[in-house]
Amino acid sequence: MRSKLVSDDPGAQVHVVILDAGDEAFAALTKFANDARISAAALTAIGAFERATVGWFDFASKSYRKIEVNEQCEVLSAIGDVAVGDDGKASLHVHIVLGLSDGSTRGGHLLAGVVQPTLEVVVTETPAKLRRKKREDLGIALIDIAAQ
Repeated sequence: MRSKLVSDDPGAQVHVVILDAGDEAFAALTKFANDARISAAALTAIGAFERATVGWFDFASKSYRKIEVNEQCEVLSAIGDVAVGDDGKASLHVHIVLGLSDGSTRGGHLLAGVVQPTLEVVVTETPAKLRRKKREDLGIALIDIAAQ
């Protein structure tokens, strides 16, 4: 993983993060956000995975149903955000659409993705601090804009 700060505007610092073949995307981006001490950001990405796991949130069970994609796939679109979780560390929430060789797609929450050959990520950091808090009624953590 390589990164570069491409805009140092105090209102919105922009980082470009390049993941290499074999990197696990969710873990690498979480590490980047923690190492850079990012507390509020938006992210977008394109690239490809050799395999990935996305999730569909099942409200009845309050858990993600895993959807395994065990083939080379294009990252057609990935959008998400970074906030600070209950543990004080960076918490990512990323939705992704993957394109398969037959033109069909799979999508959902990015749970894991092994990069092949690259993933190009743009992280736009804001000077705010966002807090993600676990909602027991839903079983997931969501951004709480009232939290400090």
